[in-house]
Amino acid sequence: MKKLLMLSIGLISTSYILAQDITDALRYSMDEIQGTARYRAMSGAFGALGGDMSSVNINPAGSAIFNNSHASISLGLFNTNNDISYFDSTNSSSNSNIDLNQLGAAFIFKNTNTSSGWNKFSLSFAYDRSADFDNDWVASGVNENNTIGDFFLSNAQGLRLDEISALPGESLSEAYSEIGSFYGYRNQQAFLGYEGYIIEPLDNADENIEYDTNIKGGNYKQRYAYASRGYNGKLAFNIATSYKDKFYFGLNLNSHFINYERTTYLNESNSNASSIIKDVDFENNLLTTGSGFSFQLGGIAKITEELRVGLSYSSPTWYRISDETSQYLATSRLEGGSNINQIVNPNVVNIYEEYKLQTPGKITGSLAYVFGRKGLLSFDYAVKDYSNSKFKPTTDALFSSLNNSISNDLDSAVSYRLGGEYRFKQVSFRGGYRFEESPYKNDNFYGNLNGYSLGLGYNFGDITLDFAFSQSQRDYDYQLYSEGLTDAAQFQSKYTDLILTLAFNI
Repeated sequence: MKKLLMLSIGLISTSYILAQDITDALRYSMDEIQGTARYRAMSGAFGALGGDMSSVNINPAGSAIFNNSHASISLGLFNTNNDISYFDSTNSSSNSNIDLNQLGAAFIFKNTNTSSGWNKFSLSFAYDRSADFDNDWVASGVNENNTIGDFFLSNAQGLRLDEISALPGESLSEAYSEIGSFYGYRNQQAFLGYEGYIIEPLDNADENIEYDTNIKGGNYKQRYAYASRGYNGKLAFNIATSYKDKFYFGLNLNSHFINYERTTYLNESNSNASSIIKDVDFENNLLTTGSGFSFQLGGIAKITEELRVGLSYSSPTWYRISDETSQYLATSRLEGGSNINQIVNPNVVNIYEEYKLQTPGKITGSLAYVFGRKGLLSFDYAVKDYSNSKFKPTTDALFSSLNNSISNDLDSAVSYRLGGEYRFKQVSFRGGYRFEESPYKNDNFYGNLNGYSLGLGYNFGDITLDFAFSQSQRDYDYQLYSEGLTDAAQFQSKYTDLILTLAFNI
């Protein structure tokens, strides 16, 4: 009865937390505009150039560079290759998808008052996919020290037994749901471990807070499968103007949207004489949806006809995010000389209270040199302080602790991009290079990104057809769980994009 009374209160005060961590903040902070083929072929170095629909997402003044109304649409093939090392084994994976990654139009209005210095203004919209979450991989190996049992044990220690167990006559689904509603994520994990016989209380009294694990002995064979789907998209509503065709100013109001689905599945087995549990299957499913808002301010100045400079500011993005999770656990234990299979499948979807995430802002400075109609060179330099990411409400104790970890572990990161274009009659040849620093203070955990790009374009007059190839690489570690089984798989990831853009004057 005591637990039922407490539950009625808990339904009002559900927790925001399902176990977010720094990687969740980074996932939605590290946006990368995939853009048009021309933009991509020059590695995105467009901050002082404009004249491309995706450049509006770097510097909103760029739409005022157009002399005529303009539109473009882009289709991309995106591939991720992973080489994954986990203890004594190495696996590889390859994931490809084709998607519409860019769509936009700019409408140019020229000032008929010739005595005014304000020559024109533009209204435009631009959709760009800023992150691709499609990824599938497997890490496998023999772990000599840590077991999935440590995950459940770590969550259980310090929790009362009557707060991680079912009431008499209560089904698994009812108990799992009610424990989550009142006590939260950590208690649910301890409940799964207890019902799966992975952990045992040292004392069967309700007030017991100490536990032991039934998985022991070392040398645990582990296979961790990861599958994710989704994207992060950005829709920019832009207004820009030019003064005497020398100074350009622009403003973006941006709408952001998130759709992210992830499934992880761990199988662990052992043949240790000291271990009661011989086999564990543990599945976790996550669905995240969200929407956000940001704004951008930018300017471009023609110092001479050849030399241009640009400066833009991207505000933080303020997201509202909702999460849904479900879990499944199955174990096999040796008891009385027989193997007993235990399935703990609550068939419950946890729907968490909406929370907020503020991702960091960015400042970008740009230079470009235009060689008349022959070609150009462009350079962008940007600074983004990832330690400014924040989960909200900050008054929540767990969010406050997480924000402190973000502040301590993440850092300000610089990126630079260099792009060039050479034109020969109707054909344009393009290339670029980009570098992005790790957002972590310890870049051994998450490395820098290096990439290059190439492209071609053909001008038919009012219509252009552009193609781009880009490739980049980053090495990083992926930690399997935040508690207990905290070992990491080592990744060497290579990202390859092929983009085709049709652009035309309206």
